[in-house]
Amino acid sequence: MSLIEPKIDKLLEETENDRFLLCAVASHRAHDINDMLRGQRERAIQLQTAVEIARASNKKPLSIAFGEIAKEDVSFDPGTIDAKTH
Repeated sequence: MSLIEPKIDKLLEETENDRFLLCAVASHRAHDINDMLRGQRERAIQLQTAVEIARASNKKPLSIAFGEIAKEDVSFDPGTIDAKTH
């Protein structure tokens, strides 16, 4: 997945047309995904080689997060994300 897909307009629609909120939501989700991948990697390293694991996770956590936001798989509570600091 590249930055062209999903479209930025779709991502902004899902985050109240607030680019800072989009960054905050995507960042939080990517961090969670990275933690999950790291945990899986530690468990899987006993069973597979590092090369096999790298091939299995060919998408970056931020790309996965943007895809989830576009598909409306990710929700957020505006009270818990401080995206508007201006």
